[in-house]
Amino acid sequence: MITRGASTAIFPFKQAVKNNMFDKILIANRGEIACRVIKTARKMGIETVAVYSDADKEALHVRMADEAVHIGAAPSAESYLVAERIIDACKQTGAQAVHPGYGFLSENAAFTDALDKAGIAFIGPGKHAITTMGDKITSKKLAEDAGVSTIPGFTGTIKGPDHAVEIAGEIGYPVMLKASAGGGGKGMRVVWNDEECRDGFERASNEARSSFGDDRVFAEKFIEDPRHIEIQVLADSHGNTVYLGERECSIQRRHQKVIEEAPSPFLDEKTRKAMGEQAVALARAVDYKSAGTVEFIVDSKRNFYFLEMNTRLQVEHPVTELITGQDLVEWMIRIAAGEKLTLKQKEVKLNGWAVETRVYAEDPFRNFMPSIGRLVRYDAPEETDSVRVDTGIEEGGEVSMYYDPMIAKLITYGKDRAEALDRMGEALDSYYIRGVSHNISFLNALIAHPRFIEGKLTTNFIAEEYADGFHAADVPQDEPALAIVIAAAIYRRHMERAALSTGQLNVSADRNIAQDWVAVVNGGNHPISTSTITGGYDVVLDKATYHVLTDWSFGEPLVRATVNDRAVIFQLDSDGAGFRLFRRGAQIDILICSPRGAQLNQHMLEKIPPDLSKFLLSPMPGLLVKLSVAAGDELKAGEELAVVEAMKMENSLRATDDVKVARVLAEQGDSLVVDQPILEFE
Repeated sequence: MITRGASTAIFPFKQAVKNNMFDKILIANRGEIACRVIKTARKMGIETVAVYSDADKEALHVRMADEAVHIGAAPSAESYLVAERIIDACKQTGAQAVHPGYGFLSENAAFTDALDKAGIAFIGPGKHAITTMGDKITSKKLAEDAGVSTIPGFTGTIKGPDHAVEIAGEIGYPVMLKASAGGGGKGMRVVWNDEECRDGFERASNEARSSFGDDRVFAEKFIEDPRHIEIQVLADSHGNTVYLGERECSIQRRHQKVIEEAPSPFLDEKTRKAMGEQAVALARAVDYKSAGTVEFIVDSKRNFYFLEMNTRLQVEHPVTELITGQDLVEWMIRIAAGEKLTLKQKEVKLNGWAVETRVYAEDPFRNFMPSIGRLVRYDAPEETDSVRVDTGIEEGGEVSMYYDPMIAKLITYGKDRAEALDRMGEALDSYYIRGVSHNISFLNALIAHPRFIEGKLTTNFIAEEYADGFHAADVPQDEPALAIVIAAAIYRRHMERAALSTGQLNVSADRNIAQDWVAVVNGGNHPISTSTITGGYDVVLDKATYHVLTDWSFGEPLVRATVNDRAVIFQLDSDGAGFRLFRRGAQIDILICSPRGAQLNQHMLEKIPPDLSKFLLSPMPGLLVKLSVAAGDELKAGEELAVVEAMKMENSLRATDDVKVARVLAEQGDSLVVDQPILEFE
């Protein structure tokens, strides 16, 4: 058991702390959501207990909590998913209630039963709501009975691939196959014909069995050009239920949300009210008590259909908090303690705009391959009234292979959507992460995409705009000249330091330092010259003069500067002459050298990477769950070669050309590392 304390700021909310509250709560989770709950509990004067696995013994949430209890080995099945150990931790510490966060045991009815028997409160809804809403088939039937709009489909259990094809034929393609116990995009497949339907059924049922221990799959009509919009509800045990507006969650990759915002740029007040009232009706139908979210699919004509209800706190809850001023975690705790919801529907006002991006340890340039390892450098944007960072990691921390690779949620607020997005771009520029790959370039490209800025969103946005994957060319190059003049200014500062260290004089008078250099960018030479001015430098590039003012110091990872009265932020990696700069997701490599050095540089040989085209390489760390071929097999383009499971998602690896297998280099059941050869082709 560990007793510690740490001060962490959070945005102020409206509710005042009352008496008759829990003295101590346990957070049955890890990472950013555990830290998030601890912040509100501390604000309310409630002591907190963290739990941790072997992999998390040095984690931020462990140090933030008042006490911490070890609950097992690194795999979640041996720690965070073991209800008995959570309950034992409550008994050891005297915790009166458990906040489950999201994921893990947050929607586990058996866990709520066990807590109830132990006399420990569950900070969440009752068993009936969790059970009925946790099963997509049951929840859809209940929604229909409550008068909630639902998608046409088959709500029974599909018995096999042939049965799936029969049902799909009755519904009409395209059809969505979905795991009944699913969530988080697992166990879901969109199918457009009989062949895809058979294969999709097998993939969906396998993922459902692996992720949820329940392989039941059902089918419903796939809504084309859909938006994913959800309604936040709050309900107490005294019959009071309100909705807190909507969140637009349409920007998704493989059914996983990437960017969320509130309110939606698409809804009008009439549709918002209708969706909110239906969400409240559904919550009342299951006697809901806590914070919950009713998710809808909305078509291009603003027709909306019930998708599912999440009986827990959502990952994206901060955007709702920022535009309503309500602390959802505090309301969850108060409701669980039996307090009355004092907030009335007429008092709910949506003020301003909030956007959330999910910062993940993954490589978007390699098909979003998960990245694991230690954060060698980690500098998050400064939190202000308009910037919020929800994270559970810090510099020196480790992104583990055992859990979700989320590093943080970055949330910005503005008086309108344009201001919120502009602040998001600045905040992403300020987010300096080294040691693991991350998706900040991708996030920057998304928020700068013209279609995104126009608000023309669907859940197919990423698949349509980045059909061939995400590449460096997809990142908007916002005025490359800015990067060159910043590199020139930093190089000039290096030269000044070098002159001082060798005892040369009159550095400030531009003596003893060369003025004319060449910036080498993508093989092209750009002559530049510099001179000192008060607070910075004048840089001449392509006959244009740039006034660069900066207080940058050696070793700082961010260069904050004003260029011709325009404020900019660049991330900087440098070895003195060579610079790698990042801004708005774009990376640019710049070499500053003398004119003669630039001439010689043109004769440098380029190292050509080895040809690996004859190998099937694992695109990510994962488990080889299926080998579909053997040595000597001949396959046509599109046929399956192997299946790799990563983060409980099955990834089917298929031939891109007609091939013949020469050798099998891995065995089914092997744990693979990135780029590990699986097959060699002739």
